[in-house]
Amino acid sequence: MDVQGEVERTQGDGEARRAALAGKYLTFELGGDAYGLEILKVREIIGLLEITRVPRAPAVVRGVINLRGRVIPVLDMRARFGLPAEAATEQTVIIVVQCVTGGRPLTMGILVDRVLEVHAIDAAGIEPPPDLGGAAVEGAFILGVGKAGGRIVFLLDLDRILDDGAAGSVADLAEAGGTINS
Repeated sequence: MDVQGEVERTQGDGEARRAALAGKYLTFELGGDAYGLEILKVREIIGLLEITRVPRAPAVVRGVINLRGRVIPVLDMRARFGLPAEAATEQTVIIVVQCVTGGRPLTMGILVDRVLEVHAIDAAGIEPPPDLGGAAVEGAFILGVGKAGGRIVFLLDLDRILDDGAAGSVADLAEAGGTINS
């Protein structure tokens, strides 16, 4: 077994992964920690609208909103990451994102504590995600750890965060409704 060759291959894979993750990220805050979403998946940022609870929906699904006549499901990121609920503030926003879940495009809102800013994070500023073992579900959602603006930013895999039964079932409901007249 060529240990040196394996080390070089692993380092090369890490460099390629960091290069693939380099780009612009919209950063937001949850519970004092910074997270980043690939800017190309962000459609818009809106202030907190009235969210209509969906009966029997899981706790991570806050409900649906009427966004210019379209029904958009809203996922509570605090609940998704197992953080305690907090009252909304004037900085609480909904980030409307476009992703692929279950092999189909999905427009969804994610509720966050506040938006920070857009950062360009280069490959040198990205580390692999920490090995959290099986204890932390969030680890599966983290693509890498970036350094931006003097902070650690967890770069999130949006498709994985939203690709679960809860988000999919509310998305089905939203698709069935299509639009809201108001």
